[in-house]
Amino acid sequence: MAQISTLQELYVDELKDLWSANDQMVRVLKKMGPKATNAKLKTMLESAQGGIAKHTEMLKGMIEGQDEKVSKEHCKGMEGLATEALKHTIEEGPESGPVLDASIIAQYQRMTHYGITGFGTVAAFAAALKLTDHNTQLKAAVKDMYGSDQLMTELAESAVNTKAVKGK
Repeated sequence: MAQISTLQELYVDELKDLWSANDQMVRVLKKMGPKATNAKLKTMLESAQGGIAKHTEMLKGMIEGQDEKVSKEHCKGMEGLATEALKHTIEEGPESGPVLDASIIAQYQRMTHYGITGFGTVAAFAAALKLTDHNTQLKAAVKDMYGSDQLMTELAESAVNTKAVKGK
């Protein structure tokens, strides 16, 4: 993209960046999910992939609605988070068990928090640009992500972390 000079251009650029971030997160979840040993965690990771796919389709529609080429912009921020997530869970993480599950939750939440900030930012841009429908949809996506993050916290605190301490 050429140099950004308007909020409209920044908005579209950020939407494209989020699309890339989502794609990268899904690839990581597809690798981490099968390694999880807690059944509820496995289910939550699978469900998260569907939610991310729904958000990605929304982003594509928003880009298209701005009369822009529907393409993504490589997200270097998520690239770093994805690399770290794989390092701490697949490459150098525990082989299996509750400590691995705790690491998977931690990495999932780091990536999710990145998404929350990104989607929250573009929601604010949409509001400033008077894109009311976009703003509503993006705020709903942020709410979805907060909910997913909260469920992961509850799973960690109620089961996974306790088992990880005991090593069982």
